[in-house]
Amino acid sequence: METSLTHTTVLLNEAVDALFCNPDATADASATGAQVYVDATFGRGGHSRLILSRMMPTDRLIAFDKDAEALVEAGNIHDSRFSIRHQGFSHLDELPPASVAGVLLDLGISSPQIDNPARGFSFRFEGPLDMRMDTTRGISVAQWLANAETEKIAEVIRDYGEERFAGPIAKAIVARRQERGPISNTTELAQLVADTVKTREPGQNPATRTFQAFRIFINAELEELQQALAASLLVLAPGGRLVVISFHSLEDRIVKQFIAQHSRDVYDRRAPFAPPKVMQLKALARIRPSAAEVSANPRARSAIMRVAQRTAS
Repeated sequence: METSLTHTTVLLNEAVDALFCNPDATADASATGAQVYVDATFGRGGHSRLILSRMMPTDRLIAFDKDAEALVEAGNIHDSRFSIRHQGFSHLDELPPASVAGVLLDLGISSPQIDNPARGFSFRFEGPLDMRMDTTRGISVAQWLANAETEKIAEVIRDYGEERFAGPIAKAIVARRQERGPISNTTELAQLVADTVKTREPGQNPATRTFQAFRIFINAELEELQQALAASLLVLAPGGRLVVISFHSLEDRIVKQFIAQHSRDVYDRRAPFAPPKVMQLKALARIRPSAAEVSANPRARSAIMRVAQRTAS
């Protein structure tokens, strides 16, 4: 079966508008000096291309991506202001402190990754049970499941998939391994989960939460997100923008709590008369895709974009 490996960027204009503190004031860039922007999840380059179209000639755009296929796509951008690093966005802290005018994080996976059976992200297509964002490093889901203990598998499915049948699914995976050997492809896993989970929300495949959990775990997505958010405080210059697009509640909860934590003055209860540690971020917006965008691109329906600005502290 042929599949389209194209990608429609979610919240494209909204994200880039939010990244620039004042998109209409680009004429003043020469007076304030060159600006550096970061597209921390290049993907297929939709955001990067629009950012480049908004930048001044002296500005720079630095992109990050773990996916080797993304680097191939980045090779199609012939602009001296653009560079890309084959790294995850947790490496943001390698940039100079207070050197960046805007950081964009578009979380999750791209449509070409989902729709390519060889990547193993989707239960809709038969393929190797891989799910690594960076296929040059680490172990695949199949390799992990070949040796993981029942309790650990259940913990991953429960914590990263919010799956109430985590225990039975984990037991079924280990029983299958003991009887016929490890699960090696996506359809085997999807069928095993379907046979184990007898009830599910209308319109949702029984394997949805399990596949999400294994992908998040094998790529350490939530841990890397926490590292990247912390790094953003270091690299953003005063007035710089942080823009984050998330696609499920686990991601959005981390982003929401991070912005809230750093958007208030912190008082030391042990020293009530000491001046507070002033806030480092100012929360600006929470934006959802429009009905028109969701209609045109159903994969946008769960997206939430949060915007914050680095304070002068």
